[in-house]
Amino acid sequence: MRQQLTRTRRSSVRFLSRRDLLRDTAVGAAAATVAATVGGCAAEEPEHQRAEPPDPDTVLLRQLIADKERIIGLYASAPSAKLLPFRRRHEAHLAELRRRLPSAARGAGVSATPGPSGGAAASSAPSASGTPAPEPRASLRSLRAAERKAADSRPRQAEGASPALAQLVASIGACEAAHAVALARPL
Repeated sequence: MRQQLTRTRRSSVRFLSRRDLLRDTAVGAAAATVAATVGGCAAEEPEHQRAEPPDPDTVLLRQLIADKERIIGLYASAPSAKLLPFRRRHEAHLAELRRRLPSAARGAGVSATPGPSGGAAASSAPSASGTPAPEPRASLRSLRAAERKAADSRPRQAEGASPALAQLVASIGACEAAHAVALARPL
């Protein structure tokens, strides 16, 4: 019986040659290395590739600056010198908004994207001759509508802003509302 048991053990045991053993070990090590490398790539991203979300106040400041530039452009094209005080108030708002823009954001510049009060930042597209196309003259009606639209958007903008910026946005909105009322009266 002992002989029979020994034969059974020998037949169930597979003998590997040295070459087979080394080959299988090398394949296993390569598979483990690939798995560790792929697993490591998926598990962790390098820090420099993760983009920080933009600061909400900086985004709002950029929108406000674009709006102010557009409105100043409308006032610049207005025919009356009586509108100069309105324009100067907007220029003062613009100066304060730019002062509050972080220095890192100043280098990037303000894009000419439509702001919350509609329209793009003031810019003249060149005509076919290469000279800037003249901007149409703004009417009192269009100025009043722009002021009213801007003033109407300020409470929503102030909601998500920091307290100091919300106060400035509210003050600018109040000024724009006063402009809309004043422009409804004869100048």
